Amino acid sequence: MSVDMTKWQAIAKENIHNRIQATGRLAGKITIVTGAAQGFGKGIAEELYKEGAVIVIADMNLPLAESVAAELGERAWAIAVNVSDEESCANMVAQVVEKFGGLDIMVANAGVVRSGPIADFEKKDFDFVTAINYTGLFLTCKYAAIIMEAQHEADPTAMFDIIVNSSKSGLEGSNKNFAYAGSKFGAIGLVQSWAMELAAYNIKVNAICPGNYLDGPLWSDPVRGLFVQYLEAGKVPGAKTVEDVRRFYEAKVPLNRGCLPIDVARAVMYCVEQKYETGQAIPVTGGQIMLN
Repeated sequence: MSVDMTKWQAIAKENIHNRIQATGRLAGKITIVTGAAQGFGKGIAEELYKEGAVIVIADMNLPLAESVAAELGERAWAIAVNVSDEESCANMVAQVVEKFGGLDIMVANAGVVRSGPIADFEKKDFDFVTAINYTGLFLTCKYAAIIMEAQHEADPTAMFDIIVNSSKSGLEGSNKNFAYAGSKFGAIGLVQSWAMELAAYNIKVNAICPGNYLDGPLWSDPVRGLFVQYLEAGKVPGAKTVEDVRRFYEAKVPLNRGCLPIDVARAVMYCVEQKYETGQAIPVTGGQIMLN
């Protein structure tokens, strides 16, 4: 299935220079952040909003997304999306174009984790991670690219950005966390390939590879959080409590703390502001991962 975006391509071309007036480094740039109702996505959205961007909080949890948008202000808007569903992704992009007139930045942040040893891992969990982190990334970026290519036709000097929130687990393997790591390695392969293809349309495609957001819900949720998952999976030798797991991961980082949303947002800002890098996977790990 492929959704016909002709109507919204025309709207985007017509409105390429029609943006909301705002101040800041991203003044008026129309930006979608998927998975932005909480965690890294919310933090990224908050920081980009401060810099003048128009922010679309796109998330499966619409009430929570609406709450975040209301907190941000009049340049923020919430929309429901299931990134693993093609029609939902197309509808998200179409509605954003209809409301704001185009799309300048896609931050593909939505992601999930299921961990455990290979012998006990269920196919349904592997499929779930793949559907969101890999297939969902493809669908999200496909429809963003369709609009951005049309805008390039209207103004060949304009530049656009697709920024994928990958992970340090996209740069090196992760013990008993193979479904997640595999999807994040795959994401970087998509980023590099799209960067080659979309450079012709002035669309930069880069990945951010954050370290562990130890204070975020992905880690700290008392039922499904990674501290609990890793403790139950026996991923940390000798760990008896979630605090043992936390201290284990903090000790891996030379700067001795987890990654924060502001750290990731600064990397996103770099991706947008620079004009000469595409296809990159940028570590934001406090020195835990050092590229050769």
